[in-house]
Amino acid sequence: MSHPLHSLHNEIDPGSIAARDLAHVLHPTTNLADFHRDGPVVHDRAKGVYLWDNRGKQYIEGMAGLWCTALGYGEEELANTAAEQLRKLSYSQLFAAKTHEPSVLLAEKLKEMVPFDAGRVYFGLSGSDANDTQVKLMWYYHNLIGRPERKKIISRRGGFHGVTVAAGSLTGLPPFHKHFDLPIPNVLHTDSPFYYREAREGETEEEFTTRLANNLDDLIESEGPETIAAFIAEPVMGAGGVVVPPSGYFAKIQEVLRRHRVFFIDDEVVTGFGRTGNPFGADTFDIEPTTMSLAKALSSAYLPISATLIPEFMYEPFIEASREVGVFGHGFTYTGHPVCAALALRNLELMEEREIFHHAARVGEIFQARLRSFEDHPLVGNVRGVGLIGAIEMVADKESKAQFPAAAGVGAYCLNRALEHGLILRNLGDAMAFCPPLIIDDNQVDELFGKFEKALSETLDYVGRL
Repeated sequence: MSHPLHSLHNEIDPGSIAARDLAHVLHPTTNLADFHRDGPVVHDRAKGVYLWDNRGKQYIEGMAGLWCTALGYGEEELANTAAEQLRKLSYSQLFAAKTHEPSVLLAEKLKEMVPFDAGRVYFGLSGSDANDTQVKLMWYYHNLIGRPERKKIISRRGGFHGVTVAAGSLTGLPPFHKHFDLPIPNVLHTDSPFYYREAREGETEEEFTTRLANNLDDLIESEGPETIAAFIAEPVMGAGGVVVPPSGYFAKIQEVLRRHRVFFIDDEVVTGFGRTGNPFGADTFDIEPTTMSLAKALSSAYLPISATLIPEFMYEPFIEASREVGVFGHGFTYTGHPVCAALALRNLELMEEREIFHHAARVGEIFQARLRSFEDHPLVGNVRGVGLIGAIEMVADKESKAQFPAAAGVGAYCLNRALEHGLILRNLGDAMAFCPPLIIDDNQVDELFGKFEKALSETLDYVGRL
């Protein structure tokens, strides 16, 4: 069952932006059948944690765009930085030993900030291409050091690492594979750390995490440890349902990886820069990465930029290879774009100057308390979260954890009621995801959950009519 987006947008005027969008634009990650029935919501302007559509309706941003608008909307400092850099040096490339100040300064800044010994920073434009780059560099490095058999990358079911060919293969969600001929060879998937859904009856968190670590060990042994290049994980699964790992999970996983000399790719695209109450998800969950992927909050989504960070020991063979094959054969036209780099650097400086990480950690405690206040609601089966990210999962039966039939569209209904009340969320099945801008304040947290409470109450009424 599907539902119109909201009543303001059921009538689409011919010749309007909405009608022209319907005629011309291919939308990503969208139910295209519903889209062609209901049309789009047209955003017109935004400031702070609020957006307005082209009919004047105001919304509070509960998803930081796509987990990315950390500093909110309309930040003049970032607009001015971009404008100044556009006037000074609108484009320069990093091919053929060329460089420019913004990319150098940003690389230095990132190496200072990340919680591991990063040696080199490669810039891209999205989390997808950052993780594609990770795959290529893993293959390249192991070929160069005489271990070409180390090709396989282990990801997790339910993980999200992007949608390009390699990153989409790493992603462990069926809609991103079906009919796309993914995953490609040499990508494996192990268990999701989703205790609420994946634990066996009576299994404790300790037993659950031990089983998952043993399963990973068995997978590596069965494939051959000498064939495994790396394991990739998000500290908190985002699109897979906002899955916060049980205590001790990453410690046990890393013990297995170290024993088999398998690299750890830390995908911080969603969790990087304050989202989990610490600067990085690696800090929150005691992850010791080999490499790291960054995007989203890196620029607070004001401009597209990503970063792939690798240790110096991986970079050194690249130099030797150039003596044999010439150029390092990887790079994008917009790698290290000076405007994107300058803006990202200023974004990180503003986070420090305004103590955004501290603010997010403090408000995150209030946010988590409000989130958990819904645990006793008759429609809520599970509440999970950390810092300023979380999810509320609706179920047909709290005791058995039984899910609603997909055709009932319960999550979609709740999402649409939230929109009616001026709240932007995202439904991941019947789990409602929350990920507000890091600048959200105490009163705005109350406003956000007040609107959600109305939507949830209306959803309960809807379920009663099924």
